[in-house]
Amino acid sequence: MTNPVDHNTAGTNKTVLQRFMDLPQPEDKIQVMYIWIDGTSENLRCKTKTVDEEPLKPEDLSIWNFDGSSTGQAEGGNSDVFIKPVALFRDPFRLGKNKLVLCETYGHDKRPHSTNHRHKCAAILNMAEVANRKPWFGIEQEYTLLDRDGHPFGWQKNGYPAPQGPYYCGLGTDKVYGRDVLEAHYQACMYAGVKIAGTNAEGMPGQLEFQIGPSEGIEIGDHLWMARFLLHRVAEEFGIAVSLDPKPMLGNWSGAGGHCNFSTEEMRSPGGLEHIKAAIEKLSKRHRKHLLYYDAHGGADNVRRLTGRFETCSMDQFKTGVADRGSSVRIPRQVYADGLGYLEDRRPASNCDPYLVSEILVRTIILNETN
Repeated sequence: MTNPVDHNTAGTNKTVLQRFMDLPQPEDKIQVMYIWIDGTSENLRCKTKTVDEEPLKPEDLSIWNFDGSSTGQAEGGNSDVFIKPVALFRDPFRLGKNKLVLCETYGHDKRPHSTNHRHKCAAILNMAEVANRKPWFGIEQEYTLLDRDGHPFGWQKNGYPAPQGPYYCGLGTDKVYGRDVLEAHYQACMYAGVKIAGTNAEGMPGQLEFQIGPSEGIEIGDHLWMARFLLHRVAEEFGIAVSLDPKPMLGNWSGAGGHCNFSTEEMRSPGGLEHIKAAIEKLSKRHRKHLLYYDAHGGADNVRRLTGRFETCSMDQFKTGVADRGSSVRIPRQVYADGLGYLEDRRPASNCDPYLVSEILVRTIILNETN
């Protein structure tokens, strides 16, 4: 008998499915997929409900709930966790008036769940002294495509591809694995209303990247999480898995990051370079603190990635430079030449929570926290 774990459910007949997806949908019946971050703080969950009117903003939708004992967010004896809609997007799979909605999680006492990092982040980013500085964020999300057996997509099963070199921003069947996923995801993001800024192939074969932003305030976290959801959902259609592991392959292969570009209005204005340098000086004094916020396991994942190799700086030191991809925080060459712009924090890992990353950057650079 075939092992059901080995059976690729994404291999179902899409032509048959399309017959049903093409059926007319009643005007007064809208499908809304509720999406939330589960107890791992890395993975997303989702489920759909039918509503009678097209929602135009998150507040048009009711609070719902789910079984938190099945997502690592509650005990079985008191398992309901509430989900509150906070960011609404168009649905690129069901089309029409159907929607996707990102949600915050709340416990049975209606307080923000311990895994709800958005709530605290929003409170900080909405403070007048923060909002008045107009912080912009952009995140470069690297990811790795895998077969269902966990092997990198496109890699031979009993060997390795040629060494790194020709794959970054590469072209050709022997250099780029999974471009269809990248392109489909790009289109899905644009349709949904996600602020996707671009894409490229990365240094390891089967490793790709998309960028989100620039976004002001809490929007960066909302849009990156929705882009991650769309990536996983698109990859389902191809029978491919997506990994956000910061070091998916040991050996002479690049890890995966979530580099964060950050600026305030002062940094983007004439004379901004001095404000950028001042911000980097603040970051240097809280290096260890930031590492706790920069991956999904309090810094443990970056131990494998931030080694001083493959365009990283060792996590045991803080280094900055102009156009230096071996630094902790980099000033891009164009920014240095223009005398204004943004800084690039290269320490966040691919599985970072953007709410935590944006929160700690603001706390250090704008609110001047030093503890």
